[in-house]
Amino acid sequence: MLILGLETSCDETAAAVVQDGVAVCSNVVATQHDLHQRYAGVVPEIASRAHLERLMPVVQDALAQAGVAAGDLDAIAVGNRPGLVGSLIVGVSAAKALAWSLDKPLIGVDHVRAHLHAAQLVDAGDAPVAGPTYPALGLVVSGGHTSLYQLSEDGSATRLGRTIDDAVGEAYDKAGVLLNAGYPGGPNVDKLAQTGDPHGPDIPALPISMLSADSLDFSFSGLKTALLYAVRGHPEGRGKSATFPRSIDDLSDTRRADLAAAFQHAASQAVVRKLGRALKQGPQVHALVVGGGVSANSELRKRLTAFAQEHQLSLHLPAMAYCVDNAAMIAGYAALRLAQGDTDDLHLPVLATSRT
Repeated sequence: MLILGLETSCDETAAAVVQDGVAVCSNVVATQHDLHQRYAGVVPEIASRAHLERLMPVVQDALAQAGVAAGDLDAIAVGNRPGLVGSLIVGVSAAKALAWSLDKPLIGVDHVRAHLHAAQLVDAGDAPVAGPTYPALGLVVSGGHTSLYQLSEDGSATRLGRTIDDAVGEAYDKAGVLLNAGYPGGPNVDKLAQTGDPHGPDIPALPISMLSADSLDFSFSGLKTALLYAVRGHPEGRGKSATFPRSIDDLSDTRRADLAAAFQHAASQAVVRKLGRALKQGPQVHALVVGGGVSANSELRKRLTAFAQEHQLSLHLPAMAYCVDNAAMIAGYAALRLAQGDTDDLHLPVLATSRT
């Protein structure tokens, strides 16, 4: 079973060919970091236009790398939710055109649910990895999502909690700006933190939000604000007249690294503590399945590994290439739907939010 997957939910233009839901024959991703860097964040209109320019060359590259012709495909899959509507329209329109012209099934995929399939992906020719034993906990940590799920053997995912404000990846991007670490914030803050001490001299203890006593939701806005004050001091005045007593230029490289480490410590602790709370509240689970761009973070991977060992859970983390937004996870998850005869018609909509 060969499926071509397309992914354009945000600022990555991606196409991939996946065999039998797990073997990645090609995985092509065209990033837009150079286009959005000056804005320190994704500009939806720029992202949409870039997808228009890049998608078909990326598709052609994916087919060529996989060594297959379009007629060899068994289905066309596309991420149709959630995401930036303008970006999603580009990918879904292309997928519909390809499915119609090739007379192949069309499969719309929830981007968040696909992240939870990414841990099962392997490069074509490599030995398959063992899948999770269900029921399992699922964790998606990315630039747009921080969500916790209970996963069942029938493929269903029941959401247990989600962020009530900023996603953890978004908080990392803001931290990258505050610490002058560069864009995208996630990998750059992680790199800066490697030389820092979260408990260094005069480094404040940044908040680890737990919300109410039984909440499985996440919140990172307070952490982001606390980092702002740690870098610039508390504002003087209000509104447009407010000023800060210092700027990032007043901080030494050592203090910047320490603050990056403190931020990373607090962010990862918030995630892991909620996982512990979920274990206490819910039914017994046997595995922890993780996906999303922030699952590439070195501190979080270390803490998730220790958590799984402590609680005797099998840990399923995606390979680095499949942590960030990619089309292989779209095609891989679509194979499960195709095997059940579950496909979509050409009226497939785009949705800004997830149904999962």
